[in-house]
Amino acid sequence: MTILILGLVVFLGIHSVRILAAPLRDAQIAANEKRWKGLYSLISGLGFVLIILGWIAARPMAPQVYDPPAWGRHAAMGLVWIGFVLLAGANGPVGRIKATVRHPMLLGTIAWASGHLLANGDLASVILFGAFLAWAILDLISAVNRKEPAPVVTKPIADLIAVVGGTVLYAVFVVFLHRVLFGVSPMG
Repeated sequence: MTILILGLVVFLGIHSVRILAAPLRDAQIAANEKRWKGLYSLISGLGFVLIILGWIAARPMAPQVYDPPAWGRHAAMGLVWIGFVLLAGANGPVGRIKATVRHPMLLGTIAWASGHLLANGDLASVILFGAFLAWAILDLISAVNRKEPAPVVTKPIADLIAVVGGTVLYAVFVVFLHRVLFGVSPMG
């Protein structure tokens, strides 16, 4: 469990700099944006690898905290799909998804984490997905408090790209990558 928790601290820690130390982040970007992005990516990647390795190692021995509802797996499939579509919508041009939702990556993370908490009740999963859920909610509150102007729709086709791209990525993940990366098939 230690590796999982360390990975979460590293990954969510670097992703929390904007919440906890915005002036430090802004100063680093102003001083050398490429260096900041490189360091940010390196730390994020290290945290991500530790999370995966830690979860794989901890899950077989993790005690069951609660029994997920029988419908939890089905709900998870829908919520995770929504998460993938929102993630795709966050990383493209501004369409109605990004303009309306404002923070699609954070809401996608909330959907993804909530779905996994409905499908998994073991301690390793509760720690992993609970941490992401808590972080995404705190970051969303922080983002709303920053009062950034709403983005203006620049490319209506962006929504179609987000839905198709998110759905394709979701399908590849469900059918193949989830089992390869995490040793668990969401399809049973």
